[in-house]
Amino acid sequence: MFRPVDLFDLSQTEHAALFDGCEHAWDALKKLKAYVEAHVKPALHNKCIGHAFIGENVFIGAGTVVEDGVMIKGPAIIGRNCEIRHNAYLREHVIIGDGCVIGNSCEFKHALLFNGCQVPHFSYVGDSILGHKAHLGAGVKISNVKLVPGHVTVELNGKPFDTGLRKFGALLGDHTDIGCNSVLNPGSIIGRGSVIYPCTNWRGILPAHSIAKNKAASEVVVRRVK
Repeated sequence: MFRPVDLFDLSQTEHAALFDGCEHAWDALKKLKAYVEAHVKPALHNKCIGHAFIGENVFIGAGTVVEDGVMIKGPAIIGRNCEIRHNAYLREHVIIGDGCVIGNSCEFKHALLFNGCQVPHFSYVGDSILGHKAHLGAGVKISNVKLVPGHVTVELNGKPFDTGLRKFGALLGDHTDIGCNSVLNPGSIIGRGSVIYPCTNWRGILPAHSIAKNKAASEVVVRRVK
């Protein structure tokens, strides 16, 4: 499930060429910086509500609304009919597809979002690829750097496989849904149509059409009234 076509419908991005020659989907992250810098054609076709900072090396498509307090440093390529909401922060080398929601106080860095992605509230997305109509609940964090030295690894045939990436957050297949306040640790790969329950600390590979449940039990006690 590591090939780009295993995770993503490549017709749902105008940047499918980024995956050309990629044996593993994460290999596209190695090419993302150069790709954005080569293909961005600065132009702003959006509507602004209030005041936003938009860098010189940014393209924004028609029908996209950028709200007050947004900072887009660039280089960045943002598609059509998106919502870039209040105080969103887009750092370097970000591609946003058509019809995406980039939410209040969300931060993006070195990331690709396919069409129809929704990241509406208080999330961090770094060094990651989110497939068609992937959705992050409020407060989801994608951790992109190991706490210890070395490249991020994934499990392949039962053994750690070196991705060659020091920074690698997650690959979220099409139609995945990540519950509120979950954390995806470096190198997480979530298969198409899978769901992760809220407040889950996830590491590793979740096959397509699966559900990861948080088993933490809640304790109920009698309330003592003073």
